[in-house]
Amino acid sequence: MVLYTTPFPNSCLSALHAVSWALIFPCYWLVDRLIASFIPTTYEKRQRADDPCCLQLLCTALFTPIYLALLVAALPFAFLGFLFWSPLQSARRPYIYSRLEDKGLAGGAALLSEWKGTGSGKSFCFATANLCLLPDSLARLNNVFNTQARAKEIGQRIRNGAARPQIKIYIDSPTNTSISAASFSSLVSPQAGDGGARAVPGSIKRTASVEYKGDGGHRPSDEAANGPASGDLADSGSLEDACIIRISGEEGGQPPEAEDPAPGSQAKNGAGGGPKGQTPNHSQQDGDSGSLGSPSASRESLVKARAGPDNSGGGDPGANSKLLYKTSVVKKAATRRRRHPDEAFDHEVSAFFPANLDFLCLQEVFDKRAAAKLKEQLHGYFEYILYDVGVYGCHGCCSFKCLNSGLFFASRYPIMDVAYHCYPNGRGGDALASKGALFLKVQVGNTPQDQRIVGYIACTHLHAPPEDSAIRCEQLDLLQDWLADFRKSTSSSSAANPEELVVFDVICGDLNFDNCSSDDKLEQQHSLFTRYKDPCRLGPGEEKPWAIGTLLDTSGLYDEDVCTPDNLQKVLESEEGRREYLAFPTSKSPGGGQKGRKDLLKGNGRRIDYMLHAEEGLCPDWKAEVEEFSFITQLSGLTDHLPVAMRLLVSAGEEEA
Repeated sequence: MVLYTTPFPNSCLSALHAVSWALIFPCYWLVDRLIASFIPTTYEKRQRADDPCCLQLLCTALFTPIYLALLVAALPFAFLGFLFWSPLQSARRPYIYSRLEDKGLAGGAALLSEWKGTGSGKSFCFATANLCLLPDSLARLNNVFNTQARAKEIGQRIRNGAARPQIKIYIDSPTNTSISAASFSSLVSPQAGDGGARAVPGSIKRTASVEYKGDGGHRPSDEAANGPASGDLADSGSLEDACIIRISGEEGGQPPEAEDPAPGSQAKNGAGGGPKGQTPNHSQQDGDSGSLGSPSASRESLVKARAGPDNSGGGDPGANSKLLYKTSVVKKAATRRRRHPDEAFDHEVSAFFPANLDFLCLQEVFDKRAAAKLKEQLHGYFEYILYDVGVYGCHGCCSFKCLNSGLFFASRYPIMDVAYHCYPNGRGGDALASKGALFLKVQVGNTPQDQRIVGYIACTHLHAPPEDSAIRCEQLDLLQDWLADFRKSTSSSSAANPEELVVFDVICGDLNFDNCSSDDKLEQQHSLFTRYKDPCRLGPGEEKPWAIGTLLDTSGLYDEDVCTPDNLQKVLESEEGRREYLAFPTSKSPGGGQKGRKDLLKGNGRRIDYMLHAEEGLCPDWKAEVEEFSFITQLSGLTDHLPVAMRLLVSAGEEEA
């Protein structure tokens, strides 16, 4: 299949579209700014309360007449541009495909050669997030603002969280012999702007000694520690080059003997962190681990090392006080003890996106300029990106679309096929956006017999108004039908000639219903959940005890308790904190305000962002099992949703994972 790298089939239409949009944009921008000036966020309200001279109000009063005058002058040009722009949308392609060519050995083609479908299997990591990157006036309805700056900051945080090499952390303790809790999201912060690593002094709590091991005690070179220049990916070699941290339970105790790294595993160096872009939504402070430019980070997610008094221990001086930038943990499946024995996989609230993130599905990336900024940042880690997904104008029986679908997809692995469908039954404000489903087929390896190893991913965003359960159920029906058609049309295999091995089938996105609201019973019982498994769900209306809501209470986005990834992580680890800062289902009981209603509710908030995976329909004798699941706080202050991530372990059914 040919992937579209431009929105129009020829340069003439592209040029005409650029001219028409140039005529429309001044009017669009002025309307957006004019409306935004009358919708303050709670952050701005607090600033105004601290402003005795009322300078912000004076600026609003001064600029409003100017905006109005310029708007009147721009209207004729916008009308002329619209006459050209609207009919052009019938020729527009439904997405733009972008590939970063300069990836060297760490590109998607190199990743395909890493796995031949043999051995103990391979894990793939997926993440999804609703970013609320709307035009600024609309984003303020969700209590977030400054869309362009937020897009850049979000891209940097995701890239920095995902682009980390791997290290093993073992704990030798009388009470805890499991892999450290830092396993899913541990890293060291870079020095902002210089692309290098810096030492993070201090000691790990509840531990007494830390020892670093490389291949035969070799400490990684300074070049490896500093990492590549921002925006580049470098192959860090095999796992033997990764750091191994051993934590002993007694002061002066000897660390246990080093275990051999898992054979065939590889650690990947990601892009170095670029200069940090601050946004008004999130004031950068010491201790803010979300941007990775702080001297401290999450107690669960940041590894700190303590050197001895004389910095002894072999290697260069100070070797024991330095840790590679961008760190995570490789877990050896054969020896790992899970942190949650009652569950088949690990789960946690994490202050960072998981290391070695393979696929990223985003929703509400509506603003085209914000999408371009986000793409630029994420290309520092992801080679393949699809953005500006959707349709505009009038299409068939659908109403006029002012916004695209808001869907955005990024991958480290090559994309083979793409399809997009717009839901035809949206109504009200949702009908102005071309909400739909994006279907992708990706290649993740080759067998020794030259069979392609592939996976399917669907990213979607359903109808939002809570009273429209029937519309969402219709959209779920369409989603299943479209996905079945996509798999059938893109499959090149047959029972007699299996050219491909399908090893995973994943659906993710914002479904706009939860599994605990009484008003969402219709969606909770949909047949989708019989064909795809939700790792957080026990059954219709029943969540697993550890699952938490992904929709934040927008009134508290800028509270000090939750304004940094560390703080939000700590808050969400307590039931009281979840009740305070997560959105809960609307209670029909009489009574006071939101706080009073929350006291009457059970559960852990509204989980409307989903990661589902199929257990059937895969290649015979193969299975995909959830290895890790996390709720992520790294985007605190930048969106009103919690991202979620899932790591699938794909292996042959007869082999032990």
